[in-house]
Amino acid sequence: MTARPAGLNRALLALVGTLLLAAGTFAVSAHLGTLPAPEPGAALVPGTANPPTWALYVVAATAVVLGVSLVHWLLAQLVRKPKTHLWHWESAAEPGRTELAASTAAQPFVAEVRTYPGVHAAHATLAGTHAAPAMALVVTADHDGDLTTIRHRLGTDGLPRLRQALDLDVLPVTVEFRFSAKNGPRTH
Repeated sequence: MTARPAGLNRALLALVGTLLLAAGTFAVSAHLGTLPAPEPGAALVPGTANPPTWALYVVAATAVVLGVSLVHWLLAQLVRKPKTHLWHWESAAEPGRTELAASTAAQPFVAEVRTYPGVHAAHATLAGTHAAPAMALVVTADHDGDLTTIRHRLGTDGLPRLRQALDLDVLPVTVEFRFSAKNGPRTH
């Protein structure tokens, strides 16, 4: 599962990196004296007249477009969860149809993960359809939590049980581990 803003992030990082490389090259060249130094009393730009009015409007419009684009990019960073769906089960043997919100299906799993030793908090998003599911799991561990043990419990206890409950053969899961900012008890 690739995050939506990943391509934009790479492009912006490449642009910022190129600009920083150019600025660094300019600074080193100016320091070494390979660039001609301007005279101390010389004008920075030719002429002293104010720029034409249209130029000011172009600068203002560019600043507004750039500002709106940056706000849009920042908001895209907040959208981390994949889109969830309503899952449907229909049985040929029994009449009727079962509907289940994917977020509802993930709640017991998250509650179980929170009981694992070393887990401070857990959040999961079950996305996709029943035919093509995917799960994004964020586990916040205590500072003394053993990530290997938590990962093992997920693979042997929690996820197999969830797959069985949802009647899935395969459930792709992306696990992100974080550490809690809360300090544990101190020993003297």
